[in-house]
Amino acid sequence: MAEPPIDEPHIERPGPAEFRDPLVRRELQKAAVWFGMALAIAGVIVLAQPLLLILGGIIFAVFLDGGARLLGRALPIARGWRLLLTIVLGFGFIGWVFWFAGTTIAAQAETLRIVVTAQFHRVVEFASSLGLLPKGQASTVGAQLLGSVGRLTSAVGSAIGAVTSVIAMIVIGIFLAAEPRIYDRGIAWMLPLRARTGFYRIAEHVGFTLRRLLFGRLVGMLFEGIFTWFMLMLGGVPMAALLGLVTGLLAFIPNIGAITSGLLMVAVGFSAGPTQGVWAIFVYFFVQNIDGYLVVPYIARRTVDLAPAIVLAMQLLMGALFGILGILFADPILASLKVVLIDLSRRQPAKHGEPAEAD
Repeated sequence: MAEPPIDEPHIERPGPAEFRDPLVRRELQKAAVWFGMALAIAGVIVLAQPLLLILGGIIFAVFLDGGARLLGRALPIARGWRLLLTIVLGFGFIGWVFWFAGTTIAAQAETLRIVVTAQFHRVVEFASSLGLLPKGQASTVGAQLLGSVGRLTSAVGSAIGAVTSVIAMIVIGIFLAAEPRIYDRGIAWMLPLRARTGFYRIAEHVGFTLRRLLFGRLVGMLFEGIFTWFMLMLGGVPMAALLGLVTGLLAFIPNIGAITSGLLMVAVGFSAGPTQGVWAIFVYFFVQNIDGYLVVPYIARRTVDLAPAIVLAMQLLMGALFGILGILFADPILASLKVVLIDLSRRQPAKHGEPAEAD
């Protein structure tokens, strides 16, 4: 009679509660990473508005820090006094602009809205006469587009909300610029010790790049605003001061700002006559070419060279996700990301004993 088969010994394998096993710990680490990424994405979506306000405060702090450093080259005083002087001079200049031209610009702003609306309806009617739009629906299309602009403007926020947001960014920026080292050390404290040196290095590089980039933006804004006002005034284009101010402000937004200010400029020019309209077109291309071939390249050589197509794509993406604030901050965010990636790519070969690539 055959003997029954002997059962093989059962091998116990670790279960999900056995955290000492290396396999379980490795899988838990992977799951924690993916769960953390999901929480981070959800947090960015839900907290988009306050995050953008904090980012705006950081950018304003970079402005103030750059001004304090610039004054330090000429004034051998403490950094706190230089920062206070920068704040007083900056807000003093803004107050002087609004006081000097406030009444005129306020009166011209309503006129500009009426002129742009009338010129827009003319363009729509012209397109309808060419058969590009169905006849009889030109006014409907114009009302829909202008209504969309109105809804977009109202979606940005009320006047009180906008003022509150600006005040919040200013306060955050002043606190950050007053004692930046405290906040750097606070963020570094949450990182492992081995990563803190790299964080300080990258933070210094990002701050240096943003100071140069924003200083270049200010130079471009002043150049475009003053030069546009002067050239339009020479050509007899109405509302030259307002158009110069709008052009200077929109120059902070690469690509999109130039196109918007150009459309406004040409619309106002043709409202005064064909000669003024042609002159407005000439002024637009003349100013943009000087800014694009002289001012911007000089600034780009001293900061981060960003391709225009990448900047425009970033603006469209940030605008779709976060609205007008996303468009405003797309350029600094892209520059910061590029600096971080370049720094990390240079340090990676050094960890493996390979020579870093030259610029």
